Amino acid sequence: METHTEKRYMPQAPVGLIGLAVMGQNLALNIERNGFPIAVYNRTTERTEEFLAGPAAGKRIFGARTIEEFVRLLERPRRIILMVQAGPAVDAVLAQLRPYLEPGDVVMDGGNSHYRDTERRGKELAEAGIYYFGTGISGGEEGALKGPSIMPGGPKEAYPLIEPILTRIAAKVEDGPCVTYIGPGGSGHYVKMVHNGIEYGDMQLIAEAYDIMRRGTGMTAPELSEVFAAWNRTELDSYLIEITAKVLAYTDPETGKPIVDVILDKAGQKGTGRWTSQDALELGVPIPTIDAAVWSRNISAMKEERVRASRILHGPSYQGSLPREQLIEAVRAALYASKISSYAQGMHLLKVASAEYGWNLNLSEIARIWKGGCIIRAKLLNRIQQAFQRDPELPNLLLDAEFSQAINSRQAHWRWVVQTARAMGVPCPGMSASLDYFDSYRQERLPANLIQAQRDYFGAHTYERVDRPGVFHTEWY
Repeated sequence: METHTEKRYMPQAPVGLIGLAVMGQNLALNIERNGFPIAVYNRTTERTEEFLAGPAAGKRIFGARTIEEFVRLLERPRRIILMVQAGPAVDAVLAQLRPYLEPGDVVMDGGNSHYRDTERRGKELAEAGIYYFGTGISGGEEGALKGPSIMPGGPKEAYPLIEPILTRIAAKVEDGPCVTYIGPGGSGHYVKMVHNGIEYGDMQLIAEAYDIMRRGTGMTAPELSEVFAAWNRTELDSYLIEITAKVLAYTDPETGKPIVDVILDKAGQKGTGRWTSQDALELGVPIPTIDAAVWSRNISAMKEERVRASRILHGPSYQGSLPREQLIEAVRAALYASKISSYAQGMHLLKVASAEYGWNLNLSEIARIWKGGCIIRAKLLNRIQQAFQRDPELPNLLLDAEFSQAINSRQAHWRWVVQTARAMGVPCPGMSASLDYFDSYRQERLPANLIQAQRDYFGAHTYERVDRPGVFHTEWY
């Protein structure tokens, strides 16, 4: 670190970053590489020193030993990015920072904070004249270094203070950098939360496609890698399909087996998918694919119980024969149709949340900035962007002419794959939930009339009629 006190305290960085785990380090390197000297601070000084002596050596990255020293390194108005663990750690860092901040300074939380926490923190800091942005950042470690998708939400009048930096460091696609002003309050972190929920759904659907083909034909991981690599040259072109092909092709150096075959089948999660499901429940928005992805991860964690159950509970004795090429083509169609259904659910949740919370979200722009840098980047997002450009008030993606045609034309394959998986006893909760959403949404009449009659019977909850307006109650007894 700089040892000369006067030089160390001389304001020389237009932006600062707190939190030097891998994401924070990579983001700092990205910022510096794109023309912005940066001050950095970490709670443990050893990590700061290791970073400065290692990846940051020779770069315009200035380390600080204390919060006070860190703040004094920054030009006014100060622009500070927090890359610390969501939850109490964010509040703790803000409490340390506040005595040194002044009106007009900007703080950006780049972690996966819950949007309600972001709303609270923004209001508290606004009282002191400090601008606070919940800034969703997607792309993982590589995205942070090379260019992520960035979703900043906060006070619009302060966005010009951070826009030049965010625009420079974001991923780039053919129609611009993958960053846009999302909206006020916690909207940035909300959009990132829903992004992660869609990510959960995408990963679950891909895993089910892999499992159905593997168990239906006995294909090996290297053979399945070739299938996914070929799919990545079709309408399924996406980052997650690309890395799936690479994962399936990788050989474990210790055993010589495909690495995927020696990885324990327990999926972890950090909570953003669960938050998406919880908020959708509060808003009354159905997102069954994301819900299925969340509970699928939950049940995967019950490994010991599942091993015991596998010896007691028995599935069907499937005697069918599945032609490999027919199954591959059908699963490809089912996966794409399921993805359309899943994205329709996620975008509908954003639309309802925007109206409920007064955010005025631009769904076309959100789809645009997800086209690069982020985990769910996919060719499909071009079509989603165009759908909301054609009709910004589109109630549901399934009603767009292009998407309705795409999903209608694939439903025969879609239904056959789900039926086949059911016949084999192979769980496919994501594909099934996606299909159920499609079938429920397209029904002119659902059996909710019986549910409403039951509610009126036991609780006098009343009902409406199809033949005349008004609210009615029947004396059932």
